[in-house]
Amino acid sequence: MGPLSLLVMGIVAVHCMGILVKCAHHFCHRLNKSFVDYGDTVMYGLESSPSSWLRNHAHWGRHIVDFFLIVTQLGFCCVYFVFLAENFKQVIEAANATTNDCHSNETVILTPTMDSRLYMLTFLPFLVLLVFIRNLRVLSVFSLLANVSMLVSLVMIYQFIVQRIPDPSRLPLVASWKTYPLFFGTAIFAFEGIGMVLPLENKMKDPRKFPLILYVGMAIITALYISLGSLGYLQFGANIQGSITLNLPNCWLYQSVKLLYSFGIFFTYALQFYVPAEIIVPFFVSRVPEHCELVVDLFVRTMLVCLTCILAVLIPRLDLVISLVGSVSSSALALIIPPLLEITTYYSEGMSPLTITKDALISILGFVGFVVGTYEALYELMQPSDTPIFINSTSAFL
Repeated sequence: MGPLSLLVMGIVAVHCMGILVKCAHHFCHRLNKSFVDYGDTVMYGLESSPSSWLRNHAHWGRHIVDFFLIVTQLGFCCVYFVFLAENFKQVIEAANATTNDCHSNETVILTPTMDSRLYMLTFLPFLVLLVFIRNLRVLSVFSLLANVSMLVSLVMIYQFIVQRIPDPSRLPLVASWKTYPLFFGTAIFAFEGIGMVLPLENKMKDPRKFPLILYVGMAIITALYISLGSLGYLQFGANIQGSITLNLPNCWLYQSVKLLYSFGIFFTYALQFYVPAEIIVPFFVSRVPEHCELVVDLFVRTMLVCLTCILAVLIPRLDLVISLVGSVSSSALALIIPPLLEITTYYSEGMSPLTITKDALISILGFVGFVVGTYEALYELMQPSDTPIFINSTSAFL
């Protein structure tokens, strides 16, 4: 059920990204603009609607999109804080018992160190300095370094989990239906990158090549999600943790994998931070004298990074919060809004009933996931739990 669901959700999410790009191009040509972002596209789409009420309230489309983009992208940043803290904590605590034998089944006695929250605070100043880089082209260099480090890590993870896979017949084909809404929220959170689609296209030297890059890139991502999730579950079964790196053997080779992956996550933080910063920072900078703009810009960025750190520290079940964010904002951005945008954009120009039906079904799917996933995540958050604070916090990423 998991691999099939991921495949379907991946196809639908990428299709919705394509819809957004198509609608953005439509308004660029029609309004003679060089670039429109997600919020602009939705606003212009509502202005093209046959409904006078929607046309009169079109500006709310931009505000809604901006709100969901901020919640989703800052949610990613919170996850990254937890991932960094948990992986570094595990490496440091196991350092004295780490060996060169990667096939030993001995129980490792961890040396207690400081709390994971303190590790987050340790990373805080370095991430603040990182987000002071405001140029997306410069960030793309760091993104390249992050991708290389994570690619090397993935290769090493794959070569471990394909070895000596236990008999899969003992594993259930389908989990309890009650866990599916949480899976939906986590999975759509993982696939949701729609906020970066238009900014990346705008910064390309040849934007005409972007659709090919989008589809090839997302196909690779979908294949990685399905294969890593399936093989990881086959290898570790019910003992699988929120991040598969936490299941790796306690030897220096795989401890280095954790550090290498953490290196990649560290630099990816700035890329995920770019979207909310581009929405929030100009709001404050435009209200101060010109000589204060740089100071205010850096101050707002610092406060936003501190906010993501505080949320990561304060929320005890971040795995459920990831599912909640995925169900609420990621489903809206990735599944609900794009199909409705296509209808409002092209309805007056004529659309086939099949396209309208397809768009309606995708939006309904997103809305059902939004409602049920939000309910289940809130319900689980309110339940007392003895689960370690960070045990499943990075399932959205891996």
